[in-house]
Amino acid sequence: MIRSALLVTLGVAITAFFSFWAVIFSFFANAENNVHKVANLWSRILLFLCSTKVEVIGCQNIRQGKPQVFMANHQSDFDILITLAHVPGQFRWIAKKELFTIPIFGQAMRAAGYIEIDRQNHEKALQSLDLAALRIREGKSVMTFPEGTRSRNGEIKPFKQGTFYLAIQSGVPIVPITIIGSGEIMPKRSLKVRPGRIKLVIDKPIATRDYTLENRQALIERVRKVIIANHDAYRDTGTETLKDIQPEISAAS
Repeated sequence: MIRSALLVTLGVAITAFFSFWAVIFSFFANAENNVHKVANLWSRILLFLCSTKVEVIGCQNIRQGKPQVFMANHQSDFDILITLAHVPGQFRWIAKKELFTIPIFGQAMRAAGYIEIDRQNHEKALQSLDLAALRIREGKSVMTFPEGTRSRNGEIKPFKQGTFYLAIQSGVPIVPITIIGSGEIMPKRSLKVRPGRIKLVIDKPIATRDYTLENRQALIERVRKVIIANHDAYRDTGTETLKDIQPEISAAS
């Protein structure tokens, strides 16, 4: 418990330091990309201090230099650090509005071009998705947790429809991302931090061109099945490669 308290205290201090510099960098050219690089370094340092090791599988499935919508399961606050540190390239977060109210940290998020969403206000949520669509038209990728909140027991919860609306309207593919083990590092509503190993599985992009808003539920189910299949395969055995389990995943989707 003492270790966790020290890590949390140190983490808050490091976060404040990097947030301050992120705001400073926002006044220079190429601000959003530079601030995202600061966020990448911030997350790597925190993962290192917490003795969290991450194995990344499937980096070759990311479309380099092209916009895409990343969708990941969500078990822990560490998921933010894990994706920032280990998903290559530039992307913009779609994040709950409460994070943007944190002093300095919220300003840093805005400086990075991250997009706040108010899930309690349907009209404002749609405006946020329109802003995210603008980011995609500018060539940026976006990252989101389609469950909308962290799972307490590790079970992958039903997905919300908003970001699927965004992907279909934008016509860009969805890249399913599975995070395995983060709930054991730092469970929901807990400040206890344990050292551990994480697996981050990046699956092949799923095209959205054959889907419409009317049949988006089929797309939601397809993406969720891929994430669940990877979660079950890598959690249970830890020995397969993405190539080994791909036929099973394809059959499930």
